[in-house]
Amino acid sequence: MFEQDYVMRLIKEMVRAILKLVFHIDTESPTVELLENKEEKETLENLLDMVDEGKINEAENRLYDLISDTDVNGLEIALLFYSYLNDKTDDFLEANDFSRDEIKLGLENVADRFGLSSIAKMFLTDL
Repeated sequence: MFEQDYVMRLIKEMVRAILKLVFHIDTESPTVELLENKEEKETLENLLDMVDEGKINEAENRLYDLISDTDVNGLEIALLFYSYLNDKTDDFLEANDFSRDEIKLGLENVADRFGLSSIAKMFLTDL
């Protein structure tokens, strides 16, 4: 229990750090409301609806299809997506064939795609 809380906090802090450094957004709770573009909001809302329906793996696959290494807005969507997943309970994740480790791995992959792997390592190494 304590270890999972620790992992959740580190994931949350990593998301907050990247949002602050890259997008100049300082927030305690990253949500879809941070997105200013209507299309991006709709995209994220659709992905989050899939998560709520238990289609987490499909939502993550769609996320990777949507983001490109050169579109920084994709980074913001991905960060908010993983932040939302991180707020889910371990029971919910497990019931839908997902884990906190997969959230960590997804964030590491996204950070690497956007040249931010050093930030991810700072927060997520040795978890």
